[in-house]
Amino acid sequence: MNTSIRRFAFLLCLCVGFFQAAVAENISIATGGTGGVYYPIGGGIASMLSKKVPGMEATAEVTGGSVDNLKLIDGDDSYIGLTMSDAAQDAYKGENKFKDNKVPLRTLMILYPNRMHVVTVDGRGIEKIADLKGKRISTGSPGSATEVMAFRMLEAAGLDKDKDVDRERLGVAESVSAVKDNKIDAFFWVGGLPTAAVTDLANTPGTKIKMIDNADLVGAMNKKYGDLYIEDTIPKSTYRGMEQDNKQATVMNILVANEKMSDETAYNIVKTIFDSRDDLIAVHKDTAEFKLENQKAAASPIPFHPGAIKYFAEKGVKIN
Repeated sequence: MNTSIRRFAFLLCLCVGFFQAAVAENISIATGGTGGVYYPIGGGIASMLSKKVPGMEATAEVTGGSVDNLKLIDGDDSYIGLTMSDAAQDAYKGENKFKDNKVPLRTLMILYPNRMHVVTVDGRGIEKIADLKGKRISTGSPGSATEVMAFRMLEAAGLDKDKDVDRERLGVAESVSAVKDNKIDAFFWVGGLPTAAVTDLANTPGTKIKMIDNADLVGAMNKKYGDLYIEDTIPKSTYRGMEQDNKQATVMNILVANEKMSDETAYNIVKTIFDSRDDLIAVHKDTAEFKLENQKAAASPIPFHPGAIKYFAEKGVKIN
């Protein structure tokens, strides 16, 4: 009898295990390259979701960045993605890199400001954006929002991205290596502070980093593309060798999902991120910008997901 009971209990455990596996919810977090900020933050979010949401298994994926992330979300409600708001607006409206292919997006939350870095080193003859004419530069990896913003910035400066510069399409880590090897003179990178790869360049012996001001181009960019960009500053204490604050253009990062994601899943994701904020700050300090007071409809060109709106309402935050 005892043997029969043990067998029954064993079979019951197997059935329960199979049932739990069958109902497990798999979430993929589309991030960016390993040298940027999206990847560690996405990894931290994945860890918190897997640990704190019953039945949820989340993983962070290395991608080309915002544009790639938005394409992954298109048609797949198991993805969430970190993205810059300008790339998200293009996807939502079906413009530029998403021409005739609107992505059914919803905002989960406003993340943190993304700072445009235009980076070079002493000795390359670059003092302002106009000096990039005729230079070897990288405008970011294919599928990245860095590329989107870099093209808009070159345009605002009166430069043709195809005729006036010798252009490579490298991620931030690859761009840093190319500068070190004298293969390019400068690169664009849109990311949080500090970005590990830029820190690596600044700390390279015998190298003096130069950050090129670009805030003066915000007005022209906003006139054409909408009020997506703001004039901002990278403090001179951010990277070794900076002699003065860098006046630059900033765009907001947002976390987005497919509109078909269930309200419950969206709610659980947003709740867990805010409940885990202290743990995430230990992963990267930019997550300190994950604030309830920043969650406003005006801060994102994409409507908020109903599940996210429910969570924020519980916290006394009215989105619309």
